[in-house]
Amino acid sequence: MSLIVQKYGGSSVADAESIKRVAKRIVETRKAGNEVVVAVSAMGDSTDELLDLAHQVTPIPAPRELDMLLTAGERISMALLAMSIRSMGHDARSFTGSQAGMITDARHGQARIVDVTPGRVRDALDEGAIAIVAGFQGFNRGTGDITTLGRGGSDTTAVALAAALGADVCEIYTDVDGIYTADPRLVPRARKIDRISSEEMLELAANGAKVLYIRAVEYARRHGVTLHVRSSFNNNEGTIVYNAPEQPAPDTARENSETPVEEPLIAGVATDLSEAKITVVGVPDIPGKAAQIFNIVAKTGANIDMIVQNVSAASTGLTDISFTLPKSDGQTVLTALTAEQGDVGFKALQYDDQIGKLALVGAGMRTNAGVSAKLFTALYEAGINIEMISTSEIRISVVTRADTVNDALRVVHAAFGLDSDDEAIVHGGTGR
Repeated sequence: MSLIVQKYGGSSVADAESIKRVAKRIVETRKAGNEVVVAVSAMGDSTDELLDLAHQVTPIPAPRELDMLLTAGERISMALLAMSIRSMGHDARSFTGSQAGMITDARHGQARIVDVTPGRVRDALDEGAIAIVAGFQGFNRGTGDITTLGRGGSDTTAVALAAALGADVCEIYTDVDGIYTADPRLVPRARKIDRISSEEMLELAANGAKVLYIRAVEYARRHGVTLHVRSSFNNNEGTIVYNAPEQPAPDTARENSETPVEEPLIAGVATDLSEAKITVVGVPDIPGKAAQIFNIVAKTGANIDMIVQNVSAASTGLTDISFTLPKSDGQTVLTALTAEQGDVGFKALQYDDQIGKLALVGAGMRTNAGVSAKLFTALYEAGINIEMISTSEIRISVVTRADTVNDALRVVHAAFGLDSDDEAIVHGGTGR
């Protein structure tokens, strides 16, 4: 008997009919002889609606109470889904995150999982029941409070349960047929990927691809969980996210290998409009100044993405340092840097929240020349200016103006031959 963990997103359980359709799929999986654990998100856009409601009540909701509010959405969908399954003649039991043993740290809104003790879930499976777990939420033992895991928390819940229970696979159900070479809402002729390495998926998720969240991919990679991303609206095969071995054994038969013999040159292209750019103008070009600046930033808890330091002007001995970070952290970082301006000795700060990031990802970059030249040529021919560049072994990221990044996405996607002959189908969801 296989153990399968399934995760259903908000668009998959958006209304009563959708919930009944998902329940039928879960029951079919159980009838096939599998043990089934389900992690479920809140219905439709209800989490965003609850968040909007909180901000109508107060501009700064208390983090503890906000977590109590936002976890209500998953509790509603888990109970309705369990009811629907039971109406089909199968035992189903719903569990909140705390009942399922999702133990987290005490940080509200962005809690990290520190332990998973799914005893009640395992007991339910042993008694022949289907276990339905509310995603996105956990419990801190020290404070006794309910916590939330942040955006993509239901993905993370599913992967954590799969790892703790030793599941054979973790199926992530969504409103598209799998992982595409670009967001099919933005590039209608994006092509579905059959298999992608967790390394490539990490880069895509980190650079704006929303089909999987980076924390879930990172958790799956660390714990050896195989992911299968597929649509809840049909029975098509989706995309397998596999964990490639660091060094495949030389005597392993190629036909039995878990990874392709040759990685494709480009796996996909992702964009991100959630970042802003801060430029620290007129920094003395002497040792230690960059360390001062980024120590100040680190104390705010902001996550820095790209960093560029210009060559200093010979006449002044001053340089500029630019970096990108989430827009939500922008004002906090500006305030912190302004408070330390005298000690650091820079001239001014510039803030720009009208930027967009495009990332080209592919393991084949390691062994293929000319990728950068093709990327920059495509952008040049489209008249799109590049403001910042960052690279890794398998990724090239560029920053452009926000109003040109979607054009850049389509141009680059076509330049690397990623367009499909057919348009991708998005079955539901608003992309909100």
